[in-house]
Amino acid sequence: MRAGLTFLFVAFLAGALAGAGQTPAQFRVCADPENLPFSNDKGEGFENKIAALVAKDFGATPSYIWWGQRRGFIRNTMNATLKEGRCDFVMGVPANYDLVSTTRPYYRSTYVFVYAKGKGLSIKSLDDQVLKKVKIGVHLLGDDYTNPPPVHELGKRHIVDNVVGFSTFYSAENPPSAIVDAVAKGTIDVAIVWGPIAGYFAQRQRVPLELVPIPSRKGDLPFEFNISMGVKRGNEAARAKLAQVLDRRQPEIEAILRQYGVPMLQPTERVK
Repeated sequence: MRAGLTFLFVAFLAGALAGAGQTPAQFRVCADPENLPFSNDKGEGFENKIAALVAKDFGATPSYIWWGQRRGFIRNTMNATLKEGRCDFVMGVPANYDLVSTTRPYYRSTYVFVYAKGKGLSIKSLDDQVLKKVKIGVHLLGDDYTNPPPVHELGKRHIVDNVVGFSTFYSAENPPSAIVDAVAKGTIDVAIVWGPIAGYFAQRQRVPLELVPIPSRKGDLPFEFNISMGVKRGNEAARAKLAQVLDRRQPEIEAILRQYGVPMLQPTERVK
């Protein structure tokens, strides 16, 4: 996943109220233009599809403020004065993310191991001794070394020299699929990837891949996270409206997530 939380991070939903309690003329979405499977400027991500679904209940169609989802994403979209205007909603943020006002979680996913089927691997946890011998791909989040939980947990287990880093700053030379492509090509043996990324790109490979959720052991950082929708702070009318829409559209939203191969767990909390 690309920026957000301390690693996941994930692209975002939008919608705007013209004023408190009024129906918005626009449904303005903060989103990354190049961050599949979450969003892109062609509308191909699952957050694009969910935004279009939710916008119908606001009597609108989505419009977007595009910005790379990394440090400063909320500051430069929802909280900034841009010539294009501001966005009002984000489609995917960690539950209780303090830069926005969040809805209840609408899905929960997990980091997973990704490895080729039929290669003799059967990795079930970070304590599997084979991880000290195989080449492991992980996502790194940039120069500040604010990396995903599995990276820290591998370090705690002194699994470092056989780890290969993949950047989350995507480009034509470094597509979002790169880490899963590397598993399919055999240039790495196993990848540790945020579930939505793993599920989407694994189902597009010619080589059958195994996806195994990483269990959290006592003392480990968490690997599972609730994901909510976010609203600009202070706009409680919009948040209340969005909560109603989310309850009504939940089955359709889950159908979209399944279509994109997102590994889903039962959310463990409801945001009030």
